[in-house]
Amino acid sequence: MMAVTSSLSNEQRAVLALWTEVNASLSAYHRLITSFGTAELAWYAKVDAWRQLGIHHSHLARHEQPEHTQASIDKIQQALIEGRYGLLFADQPDYPAQLSQIYDPPPLLFYRGNKSRLRQAQIAIVGSRKPTAHAQKITFDIAQYLAQAGYIITSGLAMGVDKRAHLGALAQADAEYQGRTIGVMGTGIEVNYPNHHDKLFAQIIEQGGCIISELLPHTMPHKHTFPRRNRLVAGLSLATIVTEATIQSGSLITARLTSEQGKQVFAIPSHIDNSNAEGCHHLIREGATLIYHPQQVLEDINSQLPYNSHSFQSNVLSTLSRSQTENPLENVSSSTADTGKLASSNIKPSPSAIVVPEHLMLVYEQLDWHGQDLDALIIATKLATPQLIGQLMELELLGIISVQGGRYLRV
Repeated sequence: MMAVTSSLSNEQRAVLALWTEVNASLSAYHRLITSFGTAELAWYAKVDAWRQLGIHHSHLARHEQPEHTQASIDKIQQALIEGRYGLLFADQPDYPAQLSQIYDPPPLLFYRGNKSRLRQAQIAIVGSRKPTAHAQKITFDIAQYLAQAGYIITSGLAMGVDKRAHLGALAQADAEYQGRTIGVMGTGIEVNYPNHHDKLFAQIIEQGGCIISELLPHTMPHKHTFPRRNRLVAGLSLATIVTEATIQSGSLITARLTSEQGKQVFAIPSHIDNSNAEGCHHLIREGATLIYHPQQVLEDINSQLPYNSHSFQSNVLSTLSRSQTENPLENVSSSTADTGKLASSNIKPSPSAIVVPEHLMLVYEQLDWHGQDLDALIIATKLATPQLIGQLMELELLGIISVQGGRYLRV
């Protein structure tokens, strides 16, 4: 259940009224606020005053029917009382401070679930709606690793990479780390899209995550609503990781917005003939940071703290829950080494931290994340088959390689 808002202030009702009458148009809303100073003054202004500002005729038509606007606000008020969702306004302390720093912050956010996640340190993971099996595994593993390191994983609730990112963040054995994900909707808060993601939505909320939307509650999906969602994914997060994306992917919009907001973009490389990864290769060519392990993200993000505002810095450090706030990620390494909390992740500590026995190095150096079959390894190592299989078994028992579909790969 959401925290019940028993009543809205006059200014909050005016904000909702404007947001309803301009149909969640950011440009029209901010033009009205800039011109009149407050939402109340803008709402009570005559239609002619709106017309002089160049407000769209459809918004003017709604402004001429205040009774319809009042009815919409009353429905939202009732939903808040019933706890169907919650509502945050930009001037409230629970509103995520990092969104206030983007070019066009939303004046309000509808939410379901644990709203405190919004003010915690977040990393966005985005990518293709039809990722390869390899990209799905990488996405899941990276999300799980970063969530265990104390970060919230933010994504767009779409099929493919988004879903795997949310599920990876939710796949925590320790209750302390559960629910570390935020889903940003491209629809209204009461419209589950895609339809078959109902189970994912419920899991995020039940485990302590959060789902948000800036759009009016019953807004249906439309091609223009998803780029809006992408800017919030970028705005909430300290950085964005693109795990696999085509050159036309909407994920590149998120990456561009992240860069425009002065934040770091990370991209996972793939085979040069993988058309599904052309977007990642393009990003790397344009200056995105190439990574092959999530620990590299942590190292770079740690160097960026503190964030632009002191209040957000405090929330970042609180999120990470580390005693040595001067270098919170140092404690990530030490605590996970002590407790073994990373043991459940398919991604292990970074290669520089892995100690490979000398007699196994020849085989280990032939492996990568894509995998090699036994025949290729026999040719590369020139080892006898029984000897090679024995060494591969040793590496697997050490937990630093795995076998998938007959191919051996680093983990």
